[in-house]
Amino acid sequence: MNTEASLSTSPAGAVERTIAARRDAASGALIGYLPVGFPSLSGSIDAAVALTANGVDIIELGLPYSDPVMDGPVIQRATQQALADGFRLRHGFEAVRAITAQTSAPVLLMTYWNPVVQYGVDRFADDLLAAGGAGLITPDLIPDEAGDWLGASARTGLDRVFLAAPSSSDARLRQAVDASRGFVYAVSTMGITGARSDVDSAARVLIERLRAAGSTSACVGLGISTAVQVREILGYADGAIVGSALVKALAEGGVDAVGRLAAELSSGARDVARTV
Repeated sequence: MNTEASLSTSPAGAVERTIAARRDAASGALIGYLPVGFPSLSGSIDAAVALTANGVDIIELGLPYSDPVMDGPVIQRATQQALADGFRLRHGFEAVRAITAQTSAPVLLMTYWNPVVQYGVDRFADDLLAAGGAGLITPDLIPDEAGDWLGASARTGLDRVFLAAPSSSDARLRQAVDASRGFVYAVSTMGITGARSDVDSAARVLIERLRAAGSTSACVGLGISTAVQVREILGYADGAIVGSALVKALAEGGVDAVGRLAAELSSGARDVARTV
């Protein structure tokens, strides 16, 4: 593929621009996760579009995988159903193309690394770019093993989002910050009964450490399910990532329920009093 042509059509920087715009508006970015192919391919496309129509700023579209070791039970059940119903990798690109034709919100694919390797890293990057995708979130790929992806994303202008956890060393955090483009995904666990204050403290400390490592865009994910949690997180982080709650709403109430929950969550992402 011609690199110059790729860059000229790339949605490069859309994620960072979206987050910056929300920050400048004294609010924060709401990122919503849904899996491709659940409850059907067309249903997942309609649900993703409903997110953006109800206040979600960035879509995280998950590719179903046979060994989703880092996903919770709600997401695992949804992705396993999608696989059982015949999901194929090409459906991910089809979904991105259909969603970006209906909304200007950036669409990131969340994928384990093995499917990308099997498909071909450069081919994957080219096809994602052609579909209008903004980049990848790669939960099981660390920067010092990501040479092929760093090269492909540099060539195409696609964003690359790496994960950071409270257990990460300062050196690992710096690697994640330096390698990421779009934002750094700060992994936390919110909403655990009896442990809420401790968890919130851990997330705050992680964001502070990422800032110290040079991050200008860090978003918190895992376990966020209410507008109150979104508002609290956006008091110190640049974005709040909601996954399981949206997937559960889709499973129980369909696209309408996803839209209602997105609207409720987005109310927590506006007029945020930032503390960091």
